[in-house]
Amino acid sequence: MLLKNAKILAVDDDQDVLVAVKMLLRPEVKEIVTEKNPEKLLSLLAQNQFDLILLDMNYKSSLNTGNEGIFWLRKIREINKTVAVIMITAYGDIDLAVRSVKEGANDFVLKPWRNEKLLVTLEDILEKVNDGKPKSAKNKAQNTDGLQLLGESEAMQDVLYKIDKIAPTDANILILGENGTGKSEVAKLIHQKSLRNKKPFVHADLGSLTESLFESELFGHKKGAFTDAREDRAGRFEVANEGTLFLDEIGNISLPQQAKLLTILQNREVIRLGTNTPIPIDIRLISATNAPIKEMASQNQYRKDLIYRLNTIEITLPPLRMRGDDVVVLANYFMKIYAEKYRKTLFGIDEKAKDKLRKYAFPGNIRELQHSIERAVIMSDNQELISRDLDLNSSIETPVTVVSETSTLRIDELEKSTILKAIERHDGNITKAARELGLTRTALYRRLGKYDI
Repeated sequence: MLLKNAKILAVDDDQDVLVAVKMLLRPEVKEIVTEKNPEKLLSLLAQNQFDLILLDMNYKSSLNTGNEGIFWLRKIREINKTVAVIMITAYGDIDLAVRSVKEGANDFVLKPWRNEKLLVTLEDILEKVNDGKPKSAKNKAQNTDGLQLLGESEAMQDVLYKIDKIAPTDANILILGENGTGKSEVAKLIHQKSLRNKKPFVHADLGSLTESLFESELFGHKKGAFTDAREDRAGRFEVANEGTLFLDEIGNISLPQQAKLLTILQNREVIRLGTNTPIPIDIRLISATNAPIKEMASQNQYRKDLIYRLNTIEITLPPLRMRGDDVVVLANYFMKIYAEKYRKTLFGIDEKAKDKLRKYAFPGNIRELQHSIERAVIMSDNQELISRDLDLNSSIETPVTVVSETSTLRIDELEKSTILKAIERHDGNITKAARELGLTRTALYRRLGKYDI
């Protein structure tokens, strides 16, 4: 992963934020540097080569720019036009954050963030930035966009055939499949092959939206519509107009959210929060989920009429364990690029190792395979990968759902126990407990509510 080798700079005048970022990233990256004073930013850039900068939008300074974050972003771009920059912003400053993207930022994240979501965002941005650079061994090892779609199996050839057929149409598409099977890559490929490929491709992760943010994020809002609505703002539907809107994790939304989404799709118009004015929309809708929404519909947990709107055409991505020798093809690909990255001489994978790969369930699919091969290359002392190099955790006889549910239960229990111990150590002081856990106070309160603490 690119993140493991990254040197990251975080600039924010909130010391709690810097502590949380440092605790989160220290075990995940090569180096994390934090700075409270943005005026030291330029000297830090002169003395260091950073892969990514986390830059706050607003500072308690006398700088009269209207927005300090954009001011410092411009200064960064004067010095370095290629370093990845992610803006950190409060929800009320989203419009400024969107403006910062036009000014040269790669993306923005909202405070408070979800740790796991932030890590995914950092990894994605680093991969995108690396795609535009000369392909050194390091770059090649991470250039895996669309790799989930490679394969010689009949199952994957059927998927690619269907994509070629449906991409030029405007039909709504529902993509089903387990985590790590390549649903996002399919959505991007369909957009690239569509007649809308010169227009925006807008990705909305519905799994990360709280109930209160759902409407504002998707439909937009007018200034003053709610407490933090400081400016008029277009929602994802408007931003995607004439292009493609990709609604990821569509199976995770509540019944009231389903009803609101259905109304928009039926009327082909949105109404921003705080207004009564309908805005026509022209989008191509692609949705994705790993949830069994048809079974959910039969139990009245999901609206059947919404499913009909979402899946004019349905694509089901096969899990890696159902793709036969594709696992060996992909493993060989990863082996070659990681051998180059780690300067190993490897000519192939022996038969016992191949057999081990074929028999393993790969609940994490392509992502898990990639990480497994990277570890194997690092551990290898031979001229080919052998079975002993592969640290796989279960056999194909182990049901994936059972492993996933058990792991989730154990992780939840561990997290709850860790939170309780941290609070007890600090005699109930939430601020100190949050700092120890590497969380913001808001993030810790959310977890307290989750576990009824």
